[in-house]
Amino acid sequence: MDLSIFESALRAAVGVTAVYYCLAAVGLNVQFGYAGLLNFGQAAFLAVGGYGLAASIIYWDFPFFGGIAFGLLLSVILALLLGIPTLRLRADYLAIATIATAEAIRLFVGAAYKDVFRGRDGLSGFTQAFVDRNPYTDSFLGFRPNDLWVMTIGWILIAITSLFVWLLMRSPWGRVLKAIREDEEAVRSLGKNVYAYKMQALVLGGVIGCLGGFILALGQNSVQPDNFNSDLTFIVYTILILGGAARVIGPIFGAVAFWGVYSLGGSILRELTRGVDPVIPRSIMESNDVGNVQFMLTGLALMLLIVYRPQGVFGDRKEIALDAR
Repeated sequence: MDLSIFESALRAAVGVTAVYYCLAAVGLNVQFGYAGLLNFGQAAFLAVGGYGLAASIIYWDFPFFGGIAFGLLLSVILALLLGIPTLRLRADYLAIATIATAEAIRLFVGAAYKDVFRGRDGLSGFTQAFVDRNPYTDSFLGFRPNDLWVMTIGWILIAITSLFVWLLMRSPWGRVLKAIREDEEAVRSLGKNVYAYKMQALVLGGVIGCLGGFILALGQNSVQPDNFNSDLTFIVYTILILGGAARVIGPIFGAVAFWGVYSLGGSILRELTRGVDPVIPRSIMESNDVGNVQFMLTGLALMLLIVYRPQGVFGDRKEIALDAR
């Protein structure tokens, strides 16, 4: 078997896609892993970050860091709009609100105000200030200079946010948050404002997810509605569960392992369906079916993971026993 498929898998494990999914999973870990909030719309926070950055630079001539600040502000506003009407209710209300909001945002930027958001073509041409600061001039290990620059910033952000989350969850605030996940009524009986803590977790996780939206936008030099479909959120959950919820290392390991194995599986399937006399008969699978089969195998692997090790690689089974009242 060609060794290049293993090199491709290693590049996928640490590449731009793995980076922004990892940041999205770090944010979701704060919301779901530590606070027990069922956010099924993490894609929405990436979308407002990416589109906020792009639109503010293209239409309002914001400086690069001004666009970053605008995207972060939008993610905070989104979290407040989602949390204020739902966090006093049962956990499933937040789940319904977040998945509906994520789809509404995706459809809005894809169909409304096409002269502004440019429909399915999306926005592009807003990354020049970022590219101008790129210290890399040559490709390295198969990565282009721009990819190396985005990956460098992305992995630095992952390190900073992971350290911040680790320190925060060891603080009194973090211990209260984890107690709310276990039994919010007990926490409320001790005089803690459960609603405020949940809101803070939703905002913090959304802001970290927004950073993933920035990396996606900078890595692709564009933002398009299809970048933020519901598949993104479900893959982020897969990554988080794989690594282990409520573990700082969980999202990092999950993102690296998921994209490495996903890429390796796709390359092996393409090798097995290639040629005049492929190993897998064309009556069973053709090369055009590889993408669909990849997702099928990913779903099967997730099912097996949930059945046999729901806590993930580094997690604790008790950490996923959420109080969903």
